This record gives sequence, structure tokens and C-alpha cells, in this order.
Amino acid sequence: MKTDAQLRKDVLAELEWDPAINATHVGVAVQDGVVTLSGHLATFAEKVAAERATKRVAGVRGVALELDVKVAPHHALSDAEIAAAVQAAFKWHALIPEDRVHFTVEKGWVTLTGAVDWPHQRHDAEVAVQAIGGVRGIANNIHLRKRETPDDVAHRIHEALARYADDEATHIEVRVDGDTVTLRGTVHSWAEHGVVQHAAWPAPGIQRIFNEVRVKD
Repeated sequence: MKTDAQLRKDVLAELEWDPAINATHVGVAVQDGVVTLSGHLATFAEKVAAERATKRVAGVRGVALELDVKVAPHHALSDAEIAAAVQAAFKWHALIPEDRVHFTVEKGWVTLTGAVDWPHQRHDAEVAVQAIGGVRGIANNIHLRKRETPDDVAHRIHEALARYADDEATHIEVRVDGDTVTLRGTVHSWAEHGVVQHAAWPAPGIQRIFNEVRVKD
């Protein structure tokens, strides 16, 4: 098990290794395996990259983001320009049903609304906005359309877990209550934590997932 000092050193190294991040602008603190990132970054995309880089590091049990986006002058766009860029991104993205996803832009913050059939569509819409210059933050309020939940959905989620990570699947409990899935158990890393949730999202009829899986000390 890594000490907090070792974990901080590894997170700093990973942030410096990722060319998408200006690591000199990111402060790193670690307590009991939970990493807090602080500072000011030039784009929202860089904030996302910093979060992802941190979660790649073995031993990270959680991440607290205290990063602000202060858009650099060469990335600055008006709300109208951001809105036009979002509209174009949705239009050319084959997996986003643009007629079902709506958005508003206010002071660089993009709020997404609407209803889609699958979680990946909601995710893809958010990812499409992340890379747009001038964006300071995203509120993803897109919800999923109501679908029938099959009786064997818990079994099908377990099968998906086994395909992704057979060893971890035996340590995960899947409970289904209507359109809600609760995941419990333990995994060895934050990356595996994300894999578990990713395995559950494609299940038909599922609207919410409570991921209570813990990362082992």
C-alpha cells in the first residue's frame, strides 16, 4: 500500500507526463488515499484531463476537484460563439441525437437538457462540449427515456463484468430495484472502479446507478 506521500509523488509525475496538462498550475494534496486537485487551468478540457490522469494512478481511492477554469485570452469566446460551436459539434457527431439534446450557455457554462435512449448518448454529448474553447463548466441534465427493465438484468450486468474483468466480477454485488442499480464490493484501483460502473450502464431500462464499490486500501 502506498503512503500518501508516495501517492502524491506519483500523481504529480502523471500530471507532468500528460502533455494535455500544465502541471505547474495544479496543486496536489493527498489524505488517506483521496487526492485533492486545486489551482486554475486555462480550459475545461485540461480540467477533465487532470482528473483522468489522477484516476489512472494506482492507489488513488478518490478525487476531489477544486480546480477553477480561467479561460486564457486566446481561448476566450462569447456565449454566442460557444453556442454555435456546441450546435456544430452535435450536428456532426453521429452518436448524438441532436433533435433530443438541448443546451443553454451562460457566462461560459453549458447546461445540457433533453431525453435520450442510452447512457452513451448522454456521455457523448458532454464529451463533445468538453473540448470547446471558452467553456468554463458543464451541467449535464440530460435524462434517459423510460424503458422496460428485463427480469434478468442483474445477471446480464454480472456477465458484462466478467467480460471486462473476470477477477473483479466475483467481488461485486449487483442489486436491481426497478430502474435503479446499486453496486457494492471492492476493487484494486480507481480505474477498475470506473470499469464496474461502465459495465452496468448499457443495461436496458436502467435510469440510475449507485456505485458504492470501494477501492481497497
